Amino acid sequence: MERRYIAVEGPIGVGKTSLARRLADAFECTLIEELADTNPFLGRFYDDPPRWSLQTQLAFLLARYRQQRSLAATPRDRGAIADYLFAKDRIFAEMNLAGDELVLYREVQGLLADPVAAPDLVIYLEARPEVLLRRLRKRNRDFERRITPQYLEGLIEAYRKFFDEYSEAPLLVVNCSAIDFVEQGSDLADLIREIRGVKQGVQHYIPLGSQ
Repeated sequence: MERRYIAVEGPIGVGKTSLARRLADAFECTLIEELADTNPFLGRFYDDPPRWSLQTQLAFLLARYRQQRSLAATPRDRGAIADYLFAKDRIFAEMNLAGDELVLYREVQGLLADPVAAPDLVIYLEARPEVLLRRLRKRNRDFERRITPQYLEGLIEAYRKFFDEYSEAPLLVVNCSAIDFVEQGSDLADLIREIRGVKQGVQHYIPLGSQ
């Protein structure tokens, strides 16, 4: 693979970080992980979303921006794999903020977005709600136990709408309801072949097990 910047995206529990780690190893690229556990407001957000949405969102936005500025200093011949797309930050903002808080977020986000480079490829992972909920329950993180099926379904729909309109980079949409990039090496090898073949526009990859 030519050295390039790939972002892996999708709703919580879909396997973004696990896949990004394996792609970084396979392509010998720099790995950029979103460190959600370091957000000091995240647990409080799930306890009381209206009170803590703005603080949580701004903390994520600034942390992601700092990482992206570091990425800009990485030699392009090294390549990078990130487990998030900077532009997706507004998915959560528009779900959880309203009124003056949303206006304030958009002003801050607009000031930060210009220096951030678009990826050369975005891999959007999608899976059925029941699959994501089962994966979240399995990994059993404290704050994720408070995620409701209703919130998860709303998040999945918000992601779908975002990527239906996304055009800033080539997009590979992967249905991973019934595949496991961690345990099954053949699943990962098949996906890598798809990644190597993506050129422009939107391409869908539906493994046989996910049909």
